[in-house]
Amino acid sequence: MSKVRDLHRKWMKEPGYEKAYVALDEEYQLARLMIQARARAGLTQAQLAKRMRTTQSVIARLEGGRAKPSMTTLRRFARATGLRLTIAFQSEPAVR
Repeated sequence: MSKVRDLHRKWMKEPGYEKAYVALDEEYQLARLMIQARARAGLTQAQLAKRMRTTQSVIARLEGGRAKPSMTTLRRFARATGLRLTIAFQSEPAVR
């Protein structure tokens, strides 16, 4: 059975896959940050959903990168996990 990372390396050699992967990078970064924040807060998806007054399926979609949260949702998420929302722009790394 192939491991996901091995398949990913193989597929990254295909131009269409690499382009799509790069295009979705920011969404997946946000999803990873949300998962990490929930885990550090010691909350299950259901507990976080209750604090945010939403459903566990909404949290699952956010963490799966299948939903683009609004600023209001991000604020509610931050409060529910005991964090403060910070938004920043960064310079693109130099391409060599």
